[in-house]
Amino acid sequence: MTFRAYAAGKVRSGRRRGGEADVAVERPGLARRLKAEISGDVWFDRFTRGRYATDASHYQIVPLGVVAPRTIEEAERAIELSRLEGVTVLPRGGGTSQSGQTVNESLVVDCSKYLNRILDLDVKRARCTVEPGIVLDDLNRALKPHGLWFPVDISTASRATIGGMAGNNSCGARSLRYGTMRDNVLSIDALLADGALAHFGAVGADLSQVPRNSPLRPLAEDLLKIGAREKDEVAARFPKVQRRVGGYNLDALVPGKNDINLAHILVGGEGTLAFSTRIELKLSPLLGRRTVGAVHFGSFYEAMNCAQHIVRLAPIGVELIDRTMIELAREIAMFRPTLEKFVRGEPDAVLLVEFGESDPEENLRRLRRLHDLIGDLGFGWDKSGAKWGGVVDVLSPELQAAITDVRTSGLNIMMSMKSEGKPVSFVEDCAVPLEHLADYTSRLTAIFEKHGTRGTWYAHAGSGCLHVRPVLNLRLEKDVHAMRAIAEEAFAMVREYKGSHSGEHGDGIVRSEFNEPMFGSRLARAFEEVKDRFDPDGLFNPGKVVRAPKFDDRSNFRYAPGYRGEPMTTQLDWSDYAGAGGGFQGAVEMCNNNGACRKMAGGVMCPSYRVTRDERDVTRGRANTLRLAVTGQLGPDALASDEMAQTLSLCVSCKACRRECPTGVDMARMKIEVLAARAAKKGFSLHDRLVGWLPRYAPLASRLAPLLNMRNGSGLLRRLSETLAGFTARRDLPEWRRDIYQDRADWTVGPSDDPRREVVLFGDTFNRYFERENLDDACKVLMAGGYRVQAPRAADGSSRPLCCGRTFLAVGAVAQARAEMERTLKALAPYVARGVPVVGLEPSCLFTFRDEMPALMTSDEARTLAGQAMLFEEFLAREKKEGRLDLPLGALDRRALLHGHCHQKSFGVMGGVESALKLIPRLAVETVESSCCGMAGSFGYKADTIDVSLAMGELSLLPAVRKAPDDALIVADGTSCRQQIHDGAGREALHVARVLAMSLAAPRQP
Repeated sequence: MTFRAYAAGKVRSGRRRGGEADVAVERPGLARRLKAEISGDVWFDRFTRGRYATDASHYQIVPLGVVAPRTIEEAERAIELSRLEGVTVLPRGGGTSQSGQTVNESLVVDCSKYLNRILDLDVKRARCTVEPGIVLDDLNRALKPHGLWFPVDISTASRATIGGMAGNNSCGARSLRYGTMRDNVLSIDALLADGALAHFGAVGADLSQVPRNSPLRPLAEDLLKIGAREKDEVAARFPKVQRRVGGYNLDALVPGKNDINLAHILVGGEGTLAFSTRIELKLSPLLGRRTVGAVHFGSFYEAMNCAQHIVRLAPIGVELIDRTMIELAREIAMFRPTLEKFVRGEPDAVLLVEFGESDPEENLRRLRRLHDLIGDLGFGWDKSGAKWGGVVDVLSPELQAAITDVRTSGLNIMMSMKSEGKPVSFVEDCAVPLEHLADYTSRLTAIFEKHGTRGTWYAHAGSGCLHVRPVLNLRLEKDVHAMRAIAEEAFAMVREYKGSHSGEHGDGIVRSEFNEPMFGSRLARAFEEVKDRFDPDGLFNPGKVVRAPKFDDRSNFRYAPGYRGEPMTTQLDWSDYAGAGGGFQGAVEMCNNNGACRKMAGGVMCPSYRVTRDERDVTRGRANTLRLAVTGQLGPDALASDEMAQTLSLCVSCKACRRECPTGVDMARMKIEVLAARAAKKGFSLHDRLVGWLPRYAPLASRLAPLLNMRNGSGLLRRLSETLAGFTARRDLPEWRRDIYQDRADWTVGPSDDPRREVVLFGDTFNRYFERENLDDACKVLMAGGYRVQAPRAADGSSRPLCCGRTFLAVGAVAQARAEMERTLKALAPYVARGVPVVGLEPSCLFTFRDEMPALMTSDEARTLAGQAMLFEEFLAREKKEGRLDLPLGALDRRALLHGHCHQKSFGVMGGVESALKLIPRLAVETVESSCCGMAGSFGYKADTIDVSLAMGELSLLPAVRKAPDDALIVADGTSCRQQIHDGAGREALHVARVLAMSLAAPRQP
């Protein structure tokens, strides 16, 4: 909806679904002028618009275009051009809104990519000024050395921007202590709809601080008149709970009630009133050592009833996780170990009660009082039924942090259900006074049951704001009708309790419609008056807070009427999911857009996004593009298109999303399907063939090693290899060797005849042909441990070594990969049948047996091999734990810097390599906190990706290696990782097998 249409009739917001046409054709003037006048990114293509059509809600509205300005001045110019062209504007940060605030048929101004600086920091006064696109976690990392933080600690802190948080009036887990964004925003500089710049901050009732000639003066006068006029209505109708973020903050304008801060009318405005350019924040001292009590309950009702008593102990947070969340989290590999450490038995609910006073002893005293309180209320571990329960103390900061990760991932954990029915957000934000919380949750559960569904509960019990989502399938008309009925009944109950229907995540599309019944018609008209006074032509994000569309208008849904998957043939097994392509559609739809993949630190996901900060290059952006493609919204053959290839071009198949995305979006596996679809349409390039078919031509290439290696020493040949085959001239290619690793009997027979001490060593292509020392040393170590090392050979009698199929999968040659897997499986079958472990050195190859092989070959043999395939260091760690390993290792008085391969991290086996290195006496091991090294197989050798490859290495790995002492050992198990470290830092990295072999050769301690 253009702002001219808004001005003409104040019509309700409409939308269009994505089609084949590029809107740049419809708005050529705007697109042309933006590209001419903005140095930042300007996109009007259908693929990019599709990526910005959704947020973390269930809505989808395709924008007219997207601009990512490099400066605030460019943002102002983009908004001015939009106004001149009659196009509305949608300010956007991380795009993680759960209510539909950040989707509209507008020009999206993406602040997150470039507008993310700290403009001023006053440590002494504990305040800072930032641009709107800075991410909360990034801000707090910068503040931490100064002993400060911004304490509105929302669950999406790793990707939510301060501008978006101000727009939502976000709260956070510790709002009991720190309040909401409104309580922590000091001032906002903003661009008004008419192009004027204004400073919104604290003022007196006479506005003496605002100059008479300021563009803000007449606006401020009118706003204060509205506040004075509606004083009584605000007092009567505004909920008396902390978590009230619905409507506009008219109570901030009421004279005499509080100090007037004009910035607070913008806070919670959802980008509908003005465009924030500078936001001044109040900071707080860092929290010290805290205590957490995990209070277990056998009854959900009793947990809710206890919240009102627990808050009297003055905790800084009381967070809920319910039985459903616990059960789902136990099925997620990255969360299971944490739950095992603090969840006792099978509770119906757990309240996480946190004490954060400056005196650690006081925190311990309050924790003891919590024990006493729970006992006094009649709960005990020896009880049964509703009174079963008690407190588990959590004192370790590391475990507290891990529990926080589980808690803040609550939404994604809930969304990990693989069925078409998912927990849907529309009544999740209700907040009620604590004395009514238990009755409210009980009655709401009855409403869900009445409409044939159930709810999932988590979050802020101490604030009376529980995030509850009934499980519905919004593809079904009956479930949409149920959603309407549940909303109306739930909000009526909230009114009865004098609570708030919008308690944290804002109004957006999902709750704006209900502002009038919740606040009354008079205040609803006052909200409209505020909007019109700020933005008479409806330039900024129309249809939110006021004059909203119906929240259940299915034309605005991600799954709109007629939504369906296009027929497609897939290569891998997706049968765990529903939808087209044997479930491929359902696997793609697991992405709920919450954006955990946009984090910039911690874990691995998503390494290319950390370099580019481009929505295209993050798992969420790729998944959205795939969903639109497989449902026909991007035109015919979109899966095999050049645009799709570009979308996935920087996915390094690190598999981090497989583990770190709580909903399990496995983009590495999905990329195989896309590459296969493209290959079926367009065939393989020379580069693809040289990469994919490497295991088949490697025996010949090794014999021609001197000839082939001439490429690295010749500038002409380097340039030719780049022109003809796409291999960058800026890197050496791996050197072929004639003395390759051979599966020789005299090397591979250990001294023991005990069948329990038998192991298969799988010689992968990379170590066999380029770094044979790793396999040699692995044999030495295994034999020194008393193991019989078996060398499998092809069952067909051919001399060509076995292959896992990894290189073929990397280029989409699925048929060839399957053939290699079948050949290898036949060779390994006799060992697998006897239960012999299959041990490998190269993580990318070994985990092909665990991951892709069962998805390509749905046989019992393939599943059995997947269960018996282990990395070399995993095997050693297991054998040591079982008491079967005794290696004669000598001391290495050195420091070792360990970098984990992406697949080691994504499969949660870094503990294996760390344990193996700890076997070595006097070796000091330090693990680098790093994402992907950036090489990622052939990715770092490609001419069109080498810059991103090097930039990925520079994020943390290469600087850490350069800082390491000259005599430090650099340990990396991945072939690609070792090459990146060599090329980028000039250091030789070693496989753990070689380090253990060095220890074998060193003198043993007496």
